[in-house]
Amino acid sequence: MISVIILAVVFVLITVRQIGSVRLQIWHIMAGGAVAVLAFGEITAAEALKSVNLDVMGFLLGMFIVGQALEESGYLAHLAYRLFRRARSLDGLVLAILFGMGLLSAVLMNDTLAIVGTPVVLMLARKNNTSAKILLLALAFGVTIGSVMSPIGNPQNLLIASQGNLSNPFITFFKYLFIPTLINLGAAYALLRLFFRRHFNTRPLNHSPELILDQRLARLCRISLAVMALMILVKIGCVFLLPAFDFRLTYIALTAALPVVTFHKSRINLLSRIDWPTLVFFGTMFILMQSVWQAQFFQEILSDTGLNPVEPATIMGISVLLSQFISNVPMVALYLPVLAQPVPDTVSLMALAAGSTIAGNLTIIGAASNIIIIQNAEIKAGQTLGFRDFTRIGLPLTVINILVYWLFLQLF
Repeated sequence: MISVIILAVVFVLITVRQIGSVRLQIWHIMAGGAVAVLAFGEITAAEALKSVNLDVMGFLLGMFIVGQALEESGYLAHLAYRLFRRARSLDGLVLAILFGMGLLSAVLMNDTLAIVGTPVVLMLARKNNTSAKILLLALAFGVTIGSVMSPIGNPQNLLIASQGNLSNPFITFFKYLFIPTLINLGAAYALLRLFFRRHFNTRPLNHSPELILDQRLARLCRISLAVMALMILVKIGCVFLLPAFDFRLTYIALTAALPVVTFHKSRINLLSRIDWPTLVFFGTMFILMQSVWQAQFFQEILSDTGLNPVEPATIMGISVLLSQFISNVPMVALYLPVLAQPVPDTVSLMALAAGSTIAGNLTIIGAASNIIIIQNAEIKAGQTLGFRDFTRIGLPLTVINILVYWLFLQLF
């Protein structure tokens, strides 16, 4: 039970993130948990190394490099202007953030959009003298919901795609989750409109062009985005035309990062500024979750409930609740072995993807992207989202989201 106790301590510390006067970062806490299970002999060094999913780590590394280059070049702000300039009112802006950032998160990963999108929405709030809270919530809900429909939309989907033996993850996710995702993005807009109705008015918004700061780096970013789009299309095509030449999702991100790493003059400085703490968080999370899995605690809980652990409704219910305690990526890492016996069912995998991701809409701690947005907003603009601010909208939104996905999955 030592692994489970350590996991409980990690959860409490992630919730409070403070010991006395010492303010802890989430990656510090997760790394401490991994060191603890190693120190107590709950997992061997060889088992720990084997537990780290190199596909996920490589994909995150590549995406963070591309995301950092987009922000530093100013190309991101330039794209944001082009994306949001047609929004003439707060209604239009919230819709653009929800659907624009939501659809982008399906390609660039929600954590990446959380990192690069936060300064964008803060800039929009400042320029238009509107509530940053509304736009931050729109960003958080948008990248969470939008990322559901893609195998590269978030780390937990990447885990599912890489370990679920899906023949064509892009087509599979699109087939099962695209339509309900669009419906749920609309539901998020309706709830934001309802809860912040006094802020929505016809006052015109102010948009001004954003200059690209580094033209050379921006050109490299364009190449990276083009490479990424091309490789996604090639991967989809390989399944139908050349299955023998199919490749891993990780290769998409790492190849897209190559133009920046190879040709950018300040590549070392850029690499030093990517989100290394998040990479440490995920690497150590795999170690801690493997230790907990080996303790058989999670399996015994599932067995004692008497519920069918592969039934979509059960999967989504457990995913939403458990993700609040150990976050959605660790939850998926724990649940996947249950679905892998004897053979993973596609509908069950899609239910796990939907439930574990939508769990991020319930509370702040339900998804890493929420924490990224809130921390960046606090550091860069002194803006924040409280637990109550988030949950009073997130709770009804999560209920609606889960119902929509469950009803749609019943069609299959």
